Amino acid sequence: MQQIKQSFHICEIDSYAAPSIRHLSSAPEQNECNHQPQHVVASHELIRPASPSLPFLVCSPHSGRAYLKSFLDSSRLNRQQIRDSEDAYVDMLVERCSELGLTFLKANFPRAYLDVNREPYELDPKMFSERLPSYINNRSLRVTGGLGTIPKIVTERKEIYKHSLTVAEGLERIETLYKPYHKQISKELSFLKQQNNFAVLLDFHSMPSQSTVKNQRSLRPDFVIGDRFGSSCSQSLTAMATGLLREMGYHVVCNKPYAGGFITEHYGRPSKGIHALQIEMNRALYMDETTLLPHSGLRDTQHNLLLFISNITELMIQSTSAVWAAE
Repeated sequence: MQQIKQSFHICEIDSYAAPSIRHLSSAPEQNECNHQPQHVVASHELIRPASPSLPFLVCSPHSGRAYLKSFLDSSRLNRQQIRDSEDAYVDMLVERCSELGLTFLKANFPRAYLDVNREPYELDPKMFSERLPSYINNRSLRVTGGLGTIPKIVTERKEIYKHSLTVAEGLERIETLYKPYHKQISKELSFLKQQNNFAVLLDFHSMPSQSTVKNQRSLRPDFVIGDRFGSSCSQSLTAMATGLLREMGYHVVCNKPYAGGFITEHYGRPSKGIHALQIEMNRALYMDETTLLPHSGLRDTQHNLLLFISNITELMIQSTSAVWAAE
């Protein structure tokens, strides 16, 4: 097993400790998720299997829980609220995919600090004390909604910062965190495709269990499969994913409300033999959304996700590679 880490060189970091799945017999005590002071943490981690890799890259870009003390101090939110946009524990749910022969990549920095599932320069000028460079994209719907590359808000429209950021600070985050993460994705997909004639990116996320539309709350499905409305991967892959999850008894829908973010859209090129699929899971399956602590469903969810990954891998490998390779 090969593990690669890109250092996140910070003097003071609050890293929220995650309870061990292997030893989780019941919901952990509150203090198991308290922040603990650290000094250096990897900005992202890559785990390659010891045996020759299957053509799959599994990613968890939003489960990072290493919070800079300076970031926390600059926020108007408390240390519970700042985690509202975090895909808590998703990395723990899928990281054992490397035992199945798949490559696994996760970000350790929090989504509230920098969002790699955006274009590199989706920035809101109102968040900065100086004029931004002319090449930034300030007109995207994500920027308008407060969810650009450097987010303005977490969920429920909660603003993150007490004060404006400097342009240098924002660009530094992009150079030191965003670009290395995407460089790693590109490198791994290129390697996997070269070895196998095709590659598959499975991008895992989590979503709140309820949505609010016009002040009315409604329950979300267990899983939302996003393929950018058929443009980021083969329709056969989407059908396999939805079918396997439904056979497990889950309620699954496609592309609504999540069709896939920048990662799925940018890397999914089925005509060139690279398929990308976003998989959103309902947080209520495995955690308490109020306390942000895992509950007893976490172990079953981990087991089912590994079974899902194993089955979809096997189905694709059994198919002729010509079906998945570049046209």
